[in-house]
Amino acid sequence: MGRLFLVSLDGKIYSCKYCQAHLALSNDVVSKNFHCKHGKAYLFSKVVNVTCGLKEARMMLTGMHTVADIFCVGCGSIVGWKYETAHEKSQKYKEGKFILERFKVKGPDGNLYWMANDVHMVASDAEDS
Repeated sequence: MGRLFLVSLDGKIYSCKYCQAHLALSNDVVSKNFHCKHGKAYLFSKVVNVTCGLKEARMMLTGMHTVADIFCVGCGSIVGWKYETAHEKSQKYKEGKFILERFKVKGPDGNLYWMANDVHMVASDAEDS
């Protein structure tokens, strides 16, 4: 196994709440109107310092998607997922983009986001209307 080199970002950064590895820039946020089973989530066009898991089909509130969980390379925790394929035509804009779950990241202002106590969703990916 080789040495691990983490990419450092400059600017307003989202980082892993467990190990502080840089994950994304605030300029790469596509949408903050996503939800997952643990609360809010953000859609990013680009992330760094993650590895992708196995692709799998998941039924989400917006339809069937092929996704892969993404893991922080610093600590190995799951921080979100990557959209590989959207099976609904209206959801194709998500392909190749990444979700970071808010409660697993530290925001650009240094705040930790906490899981909402009242969240009882069983599916992920519901956009706010």
